[in-house]
Amino acid sequence: MKNLSMSAKVFLGFGIGIILGLIFQKDILWLQPIGDLFLKLIKMIVVPVVFLSIISGISSIGDIGKLKRIGTKVVGFYIVTTVLSAIIGLIVAHIMKPGADFAVSQIVDTGEVIKPAEPMTVSQTILSMVPDNPITALATGNLMQIIVFGVFIGIAITILGDRVKNIKKVIDEANIIMFKITDMVMQVTPFGVTALVACSVGEYGLSIFNILGKFILTHYIGAFSVVLFMYVFIIKYIAKISLKDFFTKITEVWLVAFSTTSSSGTLPVSLRVTEEKFKVKDELASFTLPIGATINMNGIAVYYAVTVLFVAQVYGVELSLMQQVMFIFMTTLISIGTPGIPNSGIVLTIMLLTTMGLPIEIMGMIVGIFRLIDMIHTALNVTGDVVSTLAVARIEHMYKE
Repeated sequence: MKNLSMSAKVFLGFGIGIILGLIFQKDILWLQPIGDLFLKLIKMIVVPVVFLSIISGISSIGDIGKLKRIGTKVVGFYIVTTVLSAIIGLIVAHIMKPGADFAVSQIVDTGEVIKPAEPMTVSQTILSMVPDNPITALATGNLMQIIVFGVFIGIAITILGDRVKNIKKVIDEANIIMFKITDMVMQVTPFGVTALVACSVGEYGLSIFNILGKFILTHYIGAFSVVLFMYVFIIKYIAKISLKDFFTKITEVWLVAFSTTSSSGTLPVSLRVTEEKFKVKDELASFTLPIGATINMNGIAVYYAVTVLFVAQVYGVELSLMQQVMFIFMTTLISIGTPGIPNSGIVLTIMLLTTMGLPIEIMGMIVGIFRLIDMIHTALNVTGDVVSTLAVARIEHMYKE
């Protein structure tokens, strides 16, 4: 076991978790505290890692012009890939028609109480990104506000240069400490993954596929279509990395994303893999990946597309081309505002369905299997972060020698 790589250990833990869940079913739920402990450890390091990485990454770039150029490319990649992901999700849902043969009578009340989210205007979305009190943002773990505050500090350090070199040194050293703590936490990842996967499989089993199998399958096909038709192109022709090399190295990130269903929770692993395995310079990865974990939600865009079309098909509602174009625009905005935490997409789906004038009763059933589809979409989210970072690294020549 000592000679196995972390990727191999995580993969082994993932496989063992599936086997334990299938064998012991709900009796395996006694492992849940181990999985919960792993998630708490991940949450413990996310805020300081994001905050310090953003500041250290931006201040290490050292040139405002270069920072502006890189920032524009990164955000551009994130927005374009989100729009394309929503379009691909819609196309797959049109082809698969997951709700066409679904009887409305199959909709059951699971007892879940889901409150619709209040729609936010563009101005409200932008204002919500800026913290009234940075300390409160840090204490409550509001990653978007933490990133905005960190960006301002990083830019200020870059402008002031040598006058604040001692502060920059302290931040860089604090960042090193957090990466060491992250490494310590990552050592228990295989055990946490085993517990989380075993409990998920044990709780849901395979019976859920009898009713919502085609709906779940459409989500997975949508996610794989994004990888096949968009990520493969970016990896091969923009990042210029061999596909075999990419998919071999990204596996560890996928397995952690599958088990945690959290883009933010997967961030420490994404950072380590991008910097150590793909050899992207630390200042770039530390800048792009925390932002990506918060605003680059390609997987969530696919989820919204498939779910909205599924509901429309179930109730026999025809969405016009203009409605679908408007949907893609709304999906992009909502995806950017979706927190990178488990289950965040549920209440925002209610908001989207309500805005589109579609019934929301079926969400009670979708909640029951949300984790199963959230797994693949979280993996797609974090893959998009890494792929965009690799592309920018190639364009800006920011790979380690």
